[in-house]
Amino acid sequence: QVKLVEFGGGLVQAGASLRLSCVASGAPEGSFSGYFIGWFRTSPQKEREFVASTTWSGGVERFGDSVKGRFSVSTDNAKNTVYLQMNSLEPQDTAIYYCAARAGPFGSTRAPDFGSWGQGTQVTVSS
Repeated sequence: QVKLVEFGGGLVQAGASLRLSCVASGAPEGSFSGYFIGWFRTSPQKEREFVASTTWSGGVERFGDSVKGRFSVSTDNAKNTVYLQMNSLEPQDTAIYYCAARAGPFGSTRAPDFGSWGQGTQVTVSS
């Protein structure tokens, strides 16, 4: 069973950077090759919003419109970890951030298409 755990949330000021980590385990047949990892966020003001996604091997990256140019994703296969680098953070980025996994071959920006989810990590950006 795929298990995902997020790390790295916290309280920062507007304009700061933060890097979230998503550590994955339980890969079928011992490999996440072919999986897509997505990042989503929720806040009291918004339903679950797509933030970013990448293939486990890297590349084929997609970003939500509100974070394009500020956020990036990367993978470290040796550590079974996907990172979400968040720069130029804004108060509107305040949310609980979740990573999620979806088996390929096609990616998605829709939360229901992802079958495995982490518990989430809180990011708070003060003005």
